[in-house]
Amino acid sequence: MAIVAGVDFGTLSVRVTLMETSGEHLGTAVAPYPLHTCPADPYRATQSHADHMEALATATRAAVADAGIDGRDVAAIACDTTGSSVIPVDENLEPVGEYYLWCDHRAHREAAEITEVFRASGHEAIDWCGGVYSHEWGYAKLLHFLRHDPEAGRMASAFEHCDMVAATLAGVTRPADAVRSVCALGHKWMWNPKWGGLPPEELLAKVDPRLAGINDRLAGEVATSDRIAGHLSAEWAERLGLAAGIPIPVGAFDAHWDAVGSGCRMGDIVNVVGTSTCIIALGPRDSGTIPGLCGLVPGSVHPAHMGVEAGQSATGDVFDAIARRAGRSLADLGEEVVSYRAAQTGLLRVPWDNGDRTVLVRPDLGGVTMGWTLSSTAADELFAAIEGMALHVRVIVDRMGEGGVPSERIINAGGVPQRSETLNQVYANALGRDILVPTRSPVGVGSCVFAGLAAGAFDSIEAGQDALCPPMRRFAPDPAAVAVYDELFAIFRDVYFALGEGRSADLGRVLPTLHRLRAPH
Repeated sequence: MAIVAGVDFGTLSVRVTLMETSGEHLGTAVAPYPLHTCPADPYRATQSHADHMEALATATRAAVADAGIDGRDVAAIACDTTGSSVIPVDENLEPVGEYYLWCDHRAHREAAEITEVFRASGHEAIDWCGGVYSHEWGYAKLLHFLRHDPEAGRMASAFEHCDMVAATLAGVTRPADAVRSVCALGHKWMWNPKWGGLPPEELLAKVDPRLAGINDRLAGEVATSDRIAGHLSAEWAERLGLAAGIPIPVGAFDAHWDAVGSGCRMGDIVNVVGTSTCIIALGPRDSGTIPGLCGLVPGSVHPAHMGVEAGQSATGDVFDAIARRAGRSLADLGEEVVSYRAAQTGLLRVPWDNGDRTVLVRPDLGGVTMGWTLSSTAADELFAAIEGMALHVRVIVDRMGEGGVPSERIINAGGVPQRSETLNQVYANALGRDILVPTRSPVGVGSCVFAGLAAGAFDSIEAGQDALCPPMRRFAPDPAAVAVYDELFAIFRDVYFALGEGRSADLGRVLPTLHRLRAPH
């Protein structure tokens, strides 16, 4: 047995979890850091690397105190982060500016240009990320920096947050010596061994000459998270209150390790439901591209399998917005809808409030609600939004299945399912499937699994999951509700693809169907 530290860097804070590899939770602490925004530029969202690292030190020492242990007994530390959160660095691995956080959307023009060039070239890299390059991803953010930041001339390289924090903790001082994550490069930078790693530089330079030579600047070892990124330096051991020399595995993105911490195996689809939803699954290693999915990367979740990623651009944010517009608390509205039955609102809500990430990959869409009456309430809209989220997940799961991704179990992870039994039951009914929900938050558990692997306490990821992952609660579908949602899904799918893709559909039947389903059954 060993004590390990699992670190989860979120959008506004870092959480450090200490677990014994026998499965006992020892302690947890959270430390915040500021998000830098600009009223004159609503797309801007940046953070300081120094703030991140100071918060990590604070949270680690607090977690050690909470656990009542000697920090020098911690055998390994593993870190997951948001992504794509990109920081430019100089030749000494010192930051040149701040992180372009994942939710920094300034690079929408750059993303569109990358998409246009790669589509015109016919290169398959664009197909492996769903056919559209996102303004939330690495090359787009980096190009925006190179075009607009006066410090661009000092940049020697750039890193994803998960790679930068591991390199910093290990005392790495040259960009070429840092290990880069398969998860980060694969899902956000079009890396894939099929074409030798990063996408062709001549295509990137065609987007903008500033990207000429960029792949040389990003060069370095690329590895899965069962590999070691480095060992804790004496400086950072002192700052964190841990022992120098302990291993640091290659990091990854938070949703991918949350899936591991939820027990994800081949055949599982994990909905990491928070402010947005990241949907993670494992596919066969020889899986091909799946239209509309924002990433298939070998080894990104589990080294032996294809990592599959999809998602919804806003989930909890949609629920919060409904409550805010109504001048009500979300908890209050949530209590009101507990007894709602399937389709009783007479509303059909397509949750494009922040665009569509999967399967249309269209950030230019907006939310659609059909069926309003003079008696419709904010609680009705909230329940219809929950139904719409679930039906959208059904579209995504169907698309995954068409691409050969198995879905024997569906797991609802993330913060929202921990707080909303209504949401979990609606998902079970709308998908016609059992929904499994961890009995406690899996945040940080995936990090502890990989830390335990790095410490030699586990001989496989599966062994770590067996020891550390929380047990599950099961939400079983109600047959009567399933029948209603089958009808609702038929019109949801028509509206989704008609408005989002231009497919032909009989929209004249939508409102009469909603009216009929609204009546008591």
